[in-house]
Amino acid sequence: MRVTVLHLVNARLAGRPDRPVDVLLADGHVAAVVPTGAPLPGDLDVGYTGPERVDLDGRTVIPGLWDAHTHLTQWAMVRRRLDVSTATGPAHAAALVGAALTDERRHPAPGRPFVGFGFRWATWDDEPTSEVLDYVAGEVPVILISGDLHSAWASTAGLRYLGIEHHPTGLLREEEWMPASPEIVTVSAADADELLADAARAAAERGVVGVVDFEVDDNLTAWRRRAMAGWDLLRVRAAVWEQHLDAVVDAGLHTGDVLAPGSGPAADLITQGPLKVISDGSLNTLTAFCFDDYAGFAGPDAHGILNVATDQLVPLMTHAHASGLRCAIHAIGDHANALALDAFEASRARGSVEHAQMLQAEDVARFAALGITASVQPEHAMDDRDASDELWVGRTERAFRLADLHAAGVPLVLGSDAPVAPLDPWFAIASAVTRSRDGRDPWHPEQRIDVATALAASTDGRGVRVRPGDPADLAVLELDPLTLSDDGTPTGAAVLAEVLRELPVAGTLVAGRWTYRGF
Repeated sequence: MRVTVLHLVNARLAGRPDRPVDVLLADGHVAAVVPTGAPLPGDLDVGYTGPERVDLDGRTVIPGLWDAHTHLTQWAMVRRRLDVSTATGPAHAAALVGAALTDERRHPAPGRPFVGFGFRWATWDDEPTSEVLDYVAGEVPVILISGDLHSAWASTAGLRYLGIEHHPTGLLREEEWMPASPEIVTVSAADADELLADAARAAAERGVVGVVDFEVDDNLTAWRRRAMAGWDLLRVRAAVWEQHLDAVVDAGLHTGDVLAPGSGPAADLITQGPLKVISDGSLNTLTAFCFDDYAGFAGPDAHGILNVATDQLVPLMTHAHASGLRCAIHAIGDHANALALDAFEASRARGSVEHAQMLQAEDVARFAALGITASVQPEHAMDDRDASDELWVGRTERAFRLADLHAAGVPLVLGSDAPVAPLDPWFAIASAVTRSRDGRDPWHPEQRIDVATALAASTDGRGVRVRPGDPADLAVLELDPLTLSDDGTPTGAAVLAEVLRELPVAGTLVAGRWTYRGF
């Protein structure tokens, strides 16, 4: 006999405030959506026992939200680290570190470094140096990770901790930093699982039901362990990196396959994700691979760095595609995006370009022609607007082309790249809709998309309304986002941005179970 999980009554669907509905959830799916008070369909009102009836009192129900690009363990760790994202220069960042170290409770355990996160140095007037951190930290090893994860800044003691005896500045970029980063960005399995559970509960409070996890780790092993331990907090698609690809292929796993098959409506929460490859760097580390040089820079790397050449990328993607895996290719600079699309075309792989931050017009059309998803992080547009204006002078109309991509028919999905931006889809939606934050005028407002489009890009292909047959993954909202708009002025955009960013979530369900309930 099937058991009803929930009978939600007096709900409203997004964009239909005048049509209250009842929603029946059974066996992890939406069994019925009917006008409030109407009888259930004849084939549904038998075989159910003891439904829990929850009165939503007119609240809006939408498909649960997804974050299509996270580094989940890094986000979970960053939530407990010093935030230096507000730093306007090296001295300011060092002052934040110094203030934190005045609290002995924040001192690291013996043999461990003090770690901060979020600085963005590309537009600073002064260069970060070890000496600036030494002044406030002394012999405490300090390591600050940049907001884009592609560089780090260390004190002299911090450099020694990383095994680096001599460095001209203490600012480690790309290949200087990446080999050293595992010492900082990993924790024990038990600690990671505890941090992840805490982060997942916080995400549920914002309506999140699922994430794509691009953590640089053996995700097959890690997420199988969590699945076997009964993980039930949100859905996870666990990506695979090249160094772990053989294990996934040998296991016969395809994208979408359940990592640890079991029984019950929550058994399929953790599935195999795509192959992830980082083809270039980032704007704030001056390594996003572009056709043109960064303003004010010269030399062989003044247009950025290509991490994986096309002749390496194509066979890797071909192998993944033949093995039943989608591909997710990081590309930020316009040249990197062009090459990523070349690789999709040559390999015939399916999947997404992650970031797609700067695009030439012809490549917008190629996205559509090839059927490649643009997995974008609109909050980065707000983080990077000043750096873009300074470093990509005269070409920022190519940056974050959300409206152009949508108009061309390119599939759009939104994410955060947490911890680069907070794991909160409402931040992404607000930035996509308004191109505004902190009361500033919209940046390139011609690339705004509407609320319905942004919301649909955040629900894993389920659109904006709950329908029978959908997974019982829902968010319950205190406001209907589809009723929100602005008056077409910069002030109106700024107000709408703040309303969307703070949109109150009353509850979240995954597979018909409450993962958060605030009413």
